[in-house]
Amino acid sequence: MSATPVFELQAAAVRLGAVQALHALDLRIHAGEAVALVGANGSGKSTLLRLLHGLQPPSSGRVSSVPLRAQAMLFQRPYLLRTSALRNVALALWLRGARWTDAKVQAMRALQRVGLEGQASRAARTLSGGQQQRLALARAWALQPQVLLLDEPTASLDPHAKREVEALIAQFMQGRTAAGAPLTLVFASHNLGQVKRLASRVLYLERGRLLADLPVREFFDHERLQVVSPEGALFVKGELI
Repeated sequence: MSATPVFELQAAAVRLGAVQALHALDLRIHAGEAVALVGANGSGKSTLLRLLHGLQPPSSGRVSSVPLRAQAMLFQRPYLLRTSALRNVALALWLRGARWTDAKVQAMRALQRVGLEGQASRAARTLSGGQQQRLALARAWALQPQVLLLDEPTASLDPHAKREVEALIAQFMQGRTAAGAPLTLVFASHNLGQVKRLASRVLYLERGRLLADLPVREFFDHERLQVVSPEGALFVKGELI
């Protein structure tokens, strides 16, 4: 693990109108970590991901990150352009400065990586939900990110598609980035089995507050974990309540 954190939050808070979405978070995430964000809807998971990606500025406090690193973010419902699957990936590379001919070659390699080479000429928005999420992963992987941020990447998928997408994420984590560094993953999920399989660390959020920050094994050891809020136990017998 690198001594310099990829992300560092110091009393970082986010207020959205009348809602305090995140309360003064102190947090460090290092290269190579697979960090799961868990908690009920409205707990602040998506806001934290947007904060890390620079889409949401902090209302107070500080967010710092390693300069010049590449990162990509996938949303629960990926935004795809009204064009072919191949062009959805190639355009992302072209916008990053690649020549169009090179971008198309790299895009096809990315589609092959996620098993969509046979759908290259098909309109992206006509693909199934699982295929669309795999296409979004291909687009992200083609950019060779050092950090991958995922917001409920399999929440709307059927069981088979969930397994496919999760397997791809696991494959990405096993590789190295273009810079030779390990990939850093931060993802929000309601699927505790998925958290067990993919994460090395778990952050538990409730109403914008960070109530637990533990290695994944300790988080799921309900005999050792005692996290209680004014509203009652948050984690009992291996299940969030």
